[in-house]
Amino acid sequence: MFIILMGPPGAGKGTQAEKLTKEFALIHVSTGDIFRNAVKEGTEMGKKAKEYMDKGELVPDEIVLGIVKERLSKPDCKAGVLLDGFPRTIEQAEALDEVLEDLKMKIDAVINIDVSEEELIARLTGRRVCRNCGATYHIKFNPPKVRNICDHCSGELYQRSDDTIDTVKERLNIYNKQTLPMVDYYERKGMYKSADGSREIDQVFADIAAYLQNKEDEI
Repeated sequence: MFIILMGPPGAGKGTQAEKLTKEFALIHVSTGDIFRNAVKEGTEMGKKAKEYMDKGELVPDEIVLGIVKERLSKPDCKAGVLLDGFPRTIEQAEALDEVLEDLKMKIDAVINIDVSEEELIARLTGRRVCRNCGATYHIKFNPPKVRNICDHCSGELYQRSDDTIDTVKERLNIYNKQTLPMVDYYERKGMYKSADGSREIDQVFADIAAYLQNKEDEI
């Protein structure tokens, strides 16, 4: 099964991706993780990507698509994939269709986690990330046991540069302009599902899992 997970920044894609990959035995392919690793390692591509990420802008297609294709070409993806963070524009969606055709793969479902802008701003500006292991916390909804210290590895927690309020608003503006049009694109293909992301995590998961189970039965 090949699933695309959509949703604005802060919608909870990472949390749902973790639960869905376990439930359906899928490989989680997250472009966000790929780019953050490249930035952390200071590669040439990572430096280029960082320029856009720091401004809350989308990374150019030629950088993104090559990484995605390379990852999907690996043997472990043959059993099933949950693609998180890509595509983000109609042009990327069309390019992904061509890549998947080359790889003899096809999309089975596109899930969009929908959350209001007001709630997204509250979620994102309160997010903190561990510098060491990458674990994510929230100062209100999921605080660490000790302030600014990771529960798992005792690493330092920090606020990402793209989680400040001005950058968050810019990221949401970009998402609304460039990514939301993909809803129509995938609805026309009959593979789109919207999930209310304002509910409890387990409720959101149950809704998505039930939809995917029906899809899996059809395959």
